[in-house]
Amino acid sequence: MEVSEILKTCNFEFKKKLGQNFITDLNLLNAIVFDADIKPNDNVLEIGVGAGTLTKAIAGSAKKVIGFELDKNLADVLALSLQGVNNAEIVFKDFLKAMPEEVNAMFDGPFKVVANLPYYITTNIIFALVEKPFNVTSLTLMVQKEVADRLSSKAGTKDYGTITVELDSIGTVQTKRVVDRKMFMPVPNVDSAIVNITLNKNKYDIKDLALHQKVIRTAFSMRRKTLANCLKSGFNLTQIQIDELYNKLDFDKNIRGETLTTEQFVMLSNCLFIILK
Repeated sequence: MEVSEILKTCNFEFKKKLGQNFITDLNLLNAIVFDADIKPNDNVLEIGVGAGTLTKAIAGSAKKVIGFELDKNLADVLALSLQGVNNAEIVFKDFLKAMPEEVNAMFDGPFKVVANLPYYITTNIIFALVEKPFNVTSLTLMVQKEVADRLSSKAGTKDYGTITVELDSIGTVQTKRVVDRKMFMPVPNVDSAIVNITLNKNKYDIKDLALHQKVIRTAFSMRRKTLANCLKSGFNLTQIQIDELYNKLDFDKNIRGETLTTEQFVMLSNCLFIILK
């Protein structure tokens, strides 16, 4: 049965506030699975299951799929669309309220994340997955194209921000393909892109990852302020400590956070770690 028929049979009504835009094109669904490099022994976490079309495609390649879905009104739709799929389980719960330990215990080891994310919670989901102790190895996400541009932007550009540096500090971001808005039902107002984020928390020698992430957030907290002013405010540093930092790093006193490369942020957080210690 086609997805449109299932939705009609179940009298399902799309909820705009939940950002529901479902994928029905089989070629696109298979492309997402390909971009995620799903293997027969892989565990996969899906966030935002929708009508289950992507879930079914993932299940065809993976060992196990667990999908989080907020809208309980999709239960009947998913019962029909996932009929006969034995390696997929749906959890009707807000993923952002799930504890990492709870999610990790659902699998017998590390897992990959694949998701067609509602645009309004994209960055919150990404931050949760990379900042909390989820046992995740990669993220393959359908996101708004402008978000994809932001995730892989360069230092000094308008798109460069906290999420860009955080991801580059612990992984590699690749935009796999741009997806026309007409590929969704209902049709959204913008085009999308599939982004793959391969995680590697040993990419850089970061002394304290939580501190490093706080440094990044602090540096971008007041874009019109100099980095020194942001650091003073965020870490209650004295001018003497700022001078010590800047001398070690050979930073210009007027430098701004948005001009620092990832490597410079790593050096900054590692130096700050020693000073604060």
